[in-house]
Amino acid sequence: MEVILDKRYPVNASVEQAWALLSDIRATASCMPGATITEQVDETHYKGSVKSKVGPATMQFGGDIEVLGIDASKQSIQMLGKGSDKGGSSASMDLSARIEQGDEPGHCTLVGQATIVASGKLAQFGSRLLVPVSDVLLAQFAKNFSLAAAQVQMPEASHSSQATQANDVSLAGHTTQENQLIQTSALHPSTQHDASGSVKPLPPQPQPVAAQTGATDLNALSLIWAVIKSWFAGLFSSRAKPADRPDKV
Repeated sequence: MEVILDKRYPVNASVEQAWALLSDIRATASCMPGATITEQVDETHYKGSVKSKVGPATMQFGGDIEVLGIDASKQSIQMLGKGSDKGGSSASMDLSARIEQGDEPGHCTLVGQATIVASGKLAQFGSRLLVPVSDVLLAQFAKNFSLAAAQVQMPEASHSSQATQANDVSLAGHTTQENQLIQTSALHPSTQHDASGSVKPLPPQPQPVAAQTGATDLNALSLIWAVIKSWFAGLFSSRAKPADRPDKV
C-alpha cells in the first residue's frame, strides 16, 4: 500500500537556522516523537529506532536511513528510510524536504513531500487510518522542529574579516616588537596580547549548533486518541454543511 503526503509547515526561525537543523540528521530525527539515531554507518547511512508506548508496554522498531542528496544552495535534502518490527510489518519512506523563505523576516516554511510504502500487518489498516496517523505525527514533528530551529545558534562575524582588517593596519611608527605583535594578531585572531607582550588565548567563539529536543517515546494511545478526535471532527463538520443551507419552500 502506498501513501503520498505533501505538507507545508511554518517555522518560527530564519532560513539559516532551519537549514542548519534540517541538514543535521541526528538533530532532525530527534524532532520526531520516539525517534533517535543509534548509529552512523558512514557519511550517508544511519541506523535508528522508534520507541512506542502502549499502556505500560514499550515496543521498539528498528530502521535504516540513507541520505540520497543534500543541496545547501537550495536548502533541500532527500532521504530514504526503511523500517520493520517483529510483528511482520514493514514500511519505507522516500522523503524530500526543503526550507523556503517566509513572508516575514525571521520566519520560513518547511516543505516536504513523502511517499510511504507499507506492507504486512501495517498495510491492513489502509490509507483511511495511515493518512490521519501520519498527519498527527508530522504535525508533532513540525512543532518540535520549529522550536528546535529557533534555538540554533548561528556564528557571529567571521574571524577572516577581522584578520583582513588587521592586515591593513599601518605598521609605521611602531617598534619591531610592536610590529610582530600586530602581525601575529592578524594571522592568529584567536589570540590576544597584554601590555607585556605575552600571548593569551581568546575564549572559543559560538558555533551553529542544532538544539536537541530530547525526543520522548511515542505514546500510541495518545496518537490513536488524536486520530479519533480528528476523524470525529471531520465527520461532524461534513454533517453540519447541509444544515447551513436554507430549507427549500
